[in-house]
Amino acid sequence: MILNKVEVGESMNTDVPAVAVAGFLGAGKTMFVNHLLRHPTARIGVIVNDFGDINIDAGLVTGQIDEPVSIAGGCVCCLSDSDGLEGALQKLANRKLGLDAILIEASGIADPLTLRHLLRFSGVKRVRPGGVIDVVDAVEYFHTIDSGSLPPTRFAAATLVVLNKTDRLDPQTREDTLARIEQRVRERNPYAHIIRTHHGRIDPALVFDAATREEPAEELPLRSLLLDAHTKHDAKHHTEPHQHATAVSTQNNGVVDAGRLLDLLEEPPPGVYRIKGAVLVSSGRRIQRYQVNLVGRSIHIKAHSATASTLSGQRPANQQPNQLVAVGLHVDVPITQARLRSALEPTQGQDVEAGFRRLQRYRRLSR
Repeated sequence: MILNKVEVGESMNTDVPAVAVAGFLGAGKTMFVNHLLRHPTARIGVIVNDFGDINIDAGLVTGQIDEPVSIAGGCVCCLSDSDGLEGALQKLANRKLGLDAILIEASGIADPLTLRHLLRFSGVKRVRPGGVIDVVDAVEYFHTIDSGSLPPTRFAAATLVVLNKTDRLDPQTREDTLARIEQRVRERNPYAHIIRTHHGRIDPALVFDAATREEPAEELPLRSLLLDAHTKHDAKHHTEPHQHATAVSTQNNGVVDAGRLLDLLEEPPPGVYRIKGAVLVSSGRRIQRYQVNLVGRSIHIKAHSATASTLSGQRPANQQPNQLVAVGLHVDVPITQARLRSALEPTQGQDVEAGFRRLQRYRRLSR
């Protein structure tokens, strides 16, 4: 499977990222989700939620995989596991669907902090937190979610803040308004990534990996219509392309020091929003392969099912290479490439036990 034109081993065994899309009423969440769904090779599952007995937004979301899974009767962040969210995630995590990501479009009154908690402690197998995206109406921001002296607490949960509808701002005051909003976000969450856009347009590669694959002719019958509509929509409404994400990758065949790897994940290069990969790590007594994912500043680590024990610290035969991919906006490619290579430098007899203990703490938190 090819992800962002970069081959990543064992991709079929990785967990599906569940991405929460929050935003105040009218911020443009549905338009944002629909834009992500129009990725030409992506297989995306969608969970749509709206407050009340009828899921109004569900009728507006165009999906590529079957039908959206709708949750009615309340806000996602107020649901117990038995009320539908866990069941919806379980349905979409089915390996047979082969999804690249699950998008959860929350109600406009949903609390992003609670959404993050629900995803962090979900008991659904094959699902991992994929970030919390907060869509903001840049025009109405100071009249809706930020009218007090303190910045909104909602931004504390966000990995990505999308400043939407920037084209509707007064050109003479646009830059000042956006700078004020960004400052308020930074006051609450200095690590949140911020992107400016309109009509909900961002590069989907910033949010998820989409496999390049050949589909059966009739498996996704809506795709051709969807892409055609997307092309016409772009021609009618957009004269400027969205910002494109940059992917930087590296690989080698050594046994990695966990401490050096975690130094990268805990302090990623500037502009990097996601890091993913598969690495062979030494504990000093044995080596084992791990899958690593970073979204914003959230680290998820999972041990691969096959463990190779050794006293020599040598790489087992027939083992796939270590691979890391970093994705972000405004990425300094040479600096990022150097950081990735440094994280994968082979161990050379140094004390690796302290780094391995750090890795195990993250692995336990990721369960």
